[in-house]
Amino acid sequence: MNKIMLIGNLGRDPEMSYTPNGVAITKFSLAVRRVGGKTSTGERQDETDWFNIVAFNKTAETCNTYLRKGQKVYVEGRLTQRKYTDRNNVERTAIDVVINDMEMLTPKSQSQGQGSASSSDNYLEDDTLGDLDDHPF
Repeated sequence: MNKIMLIGNLGRDPEMSYTPNGVAITKFSLAVRRVGGKTSTGERQDETDWFNIVAFNKTAETCNTYLRKGQKVYVEGRLTQRKYTDRNNVERTAIDVVINDMEMLTPKSQSQGQGSASSSDNYLEDDTLGDLDDHPF
């Protein structure tokens, strides 16, 4: 079975496009915080994992309409691999999460200022990543 479930914050606004057949595709990055090791002083050190998220069809349209950088979401889907050639002509492999379910977790009061809406009343109200502008995505 190939299944992944993630809760994290969007690292950038979603970008939507369409295939030649008219299928909607939305892509965005997701920062997922996890507890890492301890520092030399014994303090807990958090680490961030970044995931490339891909949505299709109605889920893609919903993500593009309602999600914005910094918002917290739950996504569920599967891992896929794809090969590509970078600008230095080196073949690379990328791992994407193709989602089939998404739930917005940012409270309505926080998302109204960003011009988005929520389809869920199940919220998690903690800011796990701070300022996402410091991340490269």
